Amino acid sequence: MFRHSTRTCLVGLCALVAAVQAAPALAGGDPGGASPAPHTAARALHAQTLADLTTTMKGEAYAYAVYSLFAAEADRQGLPAVGRLFRSTAQTELNEHLREAATLAGTVGSNAANLRQAISGETYEHQVMYRRFAEQARMDGDLKAAKLFSEIATDEGRHRDAFRTALTVVTTGRGTIPAPPKADVVQVPAGLPKVKAARTRANLDTALHGEALAHAKYMLFAAHARQTGNAALARLWEGTAEVERQEHFAGEAVLAGLVRTTRENLRTAIAGEHNEATTVYPRFAKRATAVGDTAAARYWRNTAADEARHAAAFQQGLDRLH
Repeated sequence: MFRHSTRTCLVGLCALVAAVQAAPALAGGDPGGASPAPHTAARALHAQTLADLTTTMKGEAYAYAVYSLFAAEADRQGLPAVGRLFRSTAQTELNEHLREAATLAGTVGSNAANLRQAISGETYEHQVMYRRFAEQARMDGDLKAAKLFSEIATDEGRHRDAFRTALTVVTTGRGTIPAPPKADVVQVPAGLPKVKAARTRANLDTALHGEALAHAKYMLFAAHARQTGNAALARLWEGTAEVERQEHFAGEAVLAGLVRTTRENLRTAIAGEHNEATTVYPRFAKRATAVGDTAAARYWRNTAADEARHAAAFQQGLDRLH
């Protein structure tokens, strides 16, 4: 498992560089959902810094989702202390590291801007990405993956339509925000991959990172909706976020064989945290420093130190199992 995939980002959900340039700060008023003024801090960031923040958000969102699955497997194996370690680390990745990166990037805008961003991503997944993944999986003989990709494509179309309706309500003040969808929760036991083709495995990796990021972003959008007094929109974001994580991400994780034994899961986590602490985030910090993005550089230095502590904690957890 690689926390930071080198594959191409999803056009809609992962290409935040274009989106953040039109988005305001995380906080602030949102009366009626009119187009907001650009977030000056985000616009001032160098393009490479914004791209690196996108990569960071993808990795932190993915880590949160994966560590949550690893925690559940540790519980099933009768290892509650390891389960607690995975859960606490997952919360740090989501509620500290990802949130701070989103603040730097100006990811969250007005309710209307957030809906437009989500509509774009869901449209791409519905019309292009998952349909292509399904067709390729069928060609490669991975029929279970083809079926899942097709089902998710349909779901993403429903999400897009709900967000379109919500956008009309937000911008006109007329109508009703759709009720939130309910996730058909998928359990993810330890197991080997259930696909055979390298192309299917690559597509699953792309999809997993996209679903994890969608979940994280939608939870940020939900918090903003609540801050601006729109509880119905917040519920729509939260319900959709849970479909993305507990149904889509989880279903893809089963096919990818993402969860193994707790010993293997700890080794995977140690490798990922060590890579971020020693390679990925120091490189991002160095690049940000070179272009004068000092706040971003400081964020990556601090986060690298956190990840080093996570790696050490996971190593201690692994040592206790021997």
